[in-house]
Amino acid sequence: MPRSSDRVTIHDVAQRAAVSRQTVSNVLTHPTRVRPETLERVQAAIAELGYQPSSSAQSLRSQRAGAVGVEINTLGPRSHNETMAPFLGSLAMRAAEHGSHMVPFGSPGDRPMVDGYQAMWARRLVDAFIIADTHHGDPRPAWLEENGIPFASFGRVWDDPTFTGWVDVDGAAGTGAAVAHCADLGYRAVGYLGWPSGSVVGDDRRAGWAAGCARTGVAPGPEESCDQDLDDARAAARRLLADLGPSDAVVCASDILALGLHHELLAAGREPGSEVGVVGFDGSDTALMHHLTTVEQPLDQIADRILDLLDDALAGRPRPPAGSLLQPVLLRGDSTSARSRSR
Repeated sequence: MPRSSDRVTIHDVAQRAAVSRQTVSNVLTHPTRVRPETLERVQAAIAELGYQPSSSAQSLRSQRAGAVGVEINTLGPRSHNETMAPFLGSLAMRAAEHGSHMVPFGSPGDRPMVDGYQAMWARRLVDAFIIADTHHGDPRPAWLEENGIPFASFGRVWDDPTFTGWVDVDGAAGTGAAVAHCADLGYRAVGYLGWPSGSVVGDDRRAGWAAGCARTGVAPGPEESCDQDLDDARAAARRLLADLGPSDAVVCASDILALGLHHELLAAGREPGSEVGVVGFDGSDTALMHHLTTVEQPLDQIADRILDLLDDALAGRPRPPAGSLLQPVLLRGDSTSARSRSR
C-alpha cells in the first residue's frame, strides 16, 4: 500500500489487482479489450487507491513509438552467435505484453558501435534499446547514459559495475554443472575447449570449469582454445584427441566448439558419449540437432526480465539495486553416456 504522501502509480494499481501494467492501461483506454471480471477488479483497485492517471504521462505515451531497438550485428557470419536469434524470438513473443514491439537494426562492424543507435534515436524510431554482446571497451553503455536514453543489457556492463540494468547468465555455474554431470557419469578426467583468453564471457566459463574440477575432485583434462568457428574448433579438437583417454570428457565454451569436437571424434572412429564425453554451452538448435549434451540459457526468462527493466526505465522508476544473474540448465544428450566405459 503506498504512503499517503506518495503519488499512486499504475504499478501500484497493477499490484493491487494482480494484473500487468498493460492490463491497467487497457482498462483506462480500451476497457472493451478486458474481461469483465478483470475489468471489475482493476476498477475496484483504482477506486480504492484513488489512482488518477497523469495527463502529462498520457501525452508523453501518445508520443512514443512503442518500439524497442535491438542490434543484430551479432548474427553476422563471422560471429556465429547462435544465442541472439532465439533471444530475439523470445523478446518478440513477450514484447506485446509490455505494450511494445522489437525493431532490429544492423551495423556493419564486427563489434557493436554507436552509429546505428544514433541513427535510430535521431529519427525517433524507438523509445529504448536492448544491448547484447557486451565487452570491455564497449562504447554503447556510456553513450546511451550520457544521452539519457533508456536501455537494458543482456550481459553485464563490464566497464561500469555501478550499472544494474542488466540480465545475464551465470556462465561459471553452467560449466561447473557440466563438470559435475561428467563426474557423476564416471568420466575419469574432464578437459576444456574454450575461446582465447581475454573474452569476459569465455574467461567466466573457463573459471567455472576449473572450479568444477576442484570441487568434484575429477582430474582436469587437456585444454585447448580457438575462435568461435567450426573449422577452428575441429583443428583445436584434433590437437586434443591425442591426450584424451577412452574415459575422458570435454566441456566446451559453446555448442559450435562442441560440434567441432563431435565431428573430429567421429572422424577418428571414437564414439562421442560412450568413449569421450562432450558438453556444449548455449542450448542452441545446433546442439539439439546433433543430440549434444549442452548447458541451456533461459532465454524466455531473460527476455521477461529485460522487458521489465525497460518498463521501469520508461516509467522513470529507479534501477534495481543489483543486476540479475540467472542460472542455466543442463540438457542431457547422447554426447554424454555411462555405457561401455571403465573407471
